[in-house]
Amino acid sequence: MSKNFLITGGAGFIGANLIRALALAAGTGTLRVLDNLSAGRAEDLAGLPVDLVVGDIRDREVVASAMKGVNIVIHLAAHTGVVQSVENPAHDLSINVLGTLNLLEAARENWVERFIFASTGGAIVGNVDPPVHEEMPPRPISPYGASKLAAEGYCSAFWGSYGLKTVALRFSNIYGPFSYHKGSVVAKFLRLLKRREELTVFGDGEQTRDFLYVEDLCQAIVRAVAADLPFGKPIQLGTGKETSINQLLGAIKQVVGPEMLPKVNYAPTRPGEVQRNFVSISRAEKYLNFAPPTGLEEGLKRTWNWFLKEN
Repeated sequence: MSKNFLITGGAGFIGANLIRALALAAGTGTLRVLDNLSAGRAEDLAGLPVDLVVGDIRDREVVASAMKGVNIVIHLAAHTGVVQSVENPAHDLSINVLGTLNLLEAARENWVERFIFASTGGAIVGNVDPPVHEEMPPRPISPYGASKLAAEGYCSAFWGSYGLKTVALRFSNIYGPFSYHKGSVVAKFLRLLKRREELTVFGDGEQTRDFLYVEDLCQAIVRAVAADLPFGKPIQLGTGKETSINQLLGAIKQVVGPEMLPKVNYAPTRPGEVQRNFVSISRAEKYLNFAPPTGLEEGLKRTWNWFLKEN
């Protein structure tokens, strides 16, 4: 039987890629997107079999209406900036916590079969010795991490109290096509490269991240729709590989050519950001048969080619 989906934030970076993956997946019925278009574009969904509802997840009436007839919720909508969350934690809370609670309530009332929540890893556990794994105690050092942890807590509570099948997928640093508006490091660097502007690295460049190509992430999300999962618990999604920002710059140089790489400036570290982060994907391997096939250089090449075509 085909399943009807609600994808919040579906017009954004990950959503635009996920919609394409879901449209090709077996068992997909209707695809409804709820997005306020603050960080996404309706034109990125043009030509796809999507019912776009323009609205905000903080609006209970909009959420209740969008949830009608839905079997599967994939909740991507969020305020994702660490630095911005430090500047305005209340705004982060309103979207990431209260918005998520609205969705969980509507999902429970409509007997939704599965609720997949897009969470994060490093921001939740804080500065720890990696690899980050799901059993680490949460100690967020930014309001963004705290808001995602709170939303994970509500997902767990709705499984424990109401039997709503929730799972939190903790994304690492995702990059790829449709990331034109993202503030994450890969998207930011490639935008600046295209404009031939100087790059700025905050810190000494030895801080590390786990960079996962967006198409690999989307395949994991599609598998999570039907897999036998540990409901109420998080699953880390990444590559399991640690890459410093300086190593990332080296990989970008290989992709775009040394003549394209402008001057790189180094600035003080920003508050709220973790120093080292890469993840263990053993739980994802177990439950989702997850083995991301796209290497960093290949993923950067595909992303750079997309940026070159983008106006």
